[in-house]
Amino acid sequence: MSALAQPREAEFDFDATDFNRVCKLIYKRAGISLHEGKRAMVYSRLSRRLRDVGYSSFGDYLDALEQASGARAEQEWQEFVNCLTTNLTSFFREEHHFPVLATELAQHKDQHLRLWCNAASTGEEPYSLAMTVTEALGANANVKILCTDIDTKVLATAERGVYAADARGLSDERLRRHFLRGNGANSGAIRVKPELQRLVEFRPHNLMDERWSLGEPFHIVFCRNVMIYFDAPTQRRVLERMHRAMQPHGLLFAGHSENFSASRDLFRLRGKTVYERV
Repeated sequence: MSALAQPREAEFDFDATDFNRVCKLIYKRAGISLHEGKRAMVYSRLSRRLRDVGYSSFGDYLDALEQASGARAEQEWQEFVNCLTTNLTSFFREEHHFPVLATELAQHKDQHLRLWCNAASTGEEPYSLAMTVTEALGANANVKILCTDIDTKVLATAERGVYAADARGLSDERLRRHFLRGNGANSGAIRVKPELQRLVEFRPHNLMDERWSLGEPFHIVFCRNVMIYFDAPTQRRVLERMHRAMQPHGLLFAGHSENFSASRDLFRLRGKTVYERV
């Protein structure tokens, strides 16, 4: 085993068998496909969980995870998934998408629109969508944004809507228009205004679930930098389910490294990493 795979004098033994078990479990649970280069990351994140729950080895922890049942087991599975998901986000990330979104919203301003922000993380992307909605359609826009993530901890942060005042991606004008500034003990923090929060609903959701209970079809879906963690068969299954959850000619916004050209029967390219449901 390389020094990269397991730090010298590691607190816990972590061999190839342990790593392969983790890979199989997270793939089955969340569809995430891990490769050998992620071994050090897996050790770092899961060793903290072993420490928190009092296990002395990865083998014992994984045995307990697989053998447990009931609500407590489900809670630990959620902690396992939370440890291994990546939450890299910022306001107006991949900025070229938002003018496209604003144009699409304006073209359907007289309709009730449903948007889905998948992999909502800590909320920067959902609130970027909400800001774009209010800027394009006004504060009373007939729009609802469903915001989901498999990681329950980041969703709790998103629901609070509190961020550092120097958060990346926000102009001074947007800070004034869409946020409240903290004072006293909350100095240096900002909170999204109620008119943004009324547009969003946060809910846990696992793309690997056999059935999606998401309500009426969506006109617009943001699913960016999610598919890169899935292998090709998993990507196809998710795209098929996403296709069923969208209105005809709805728009799917993808991440800069994602390409769905192999699923032209479901989505056709409309712009830079923007796809139209067929």
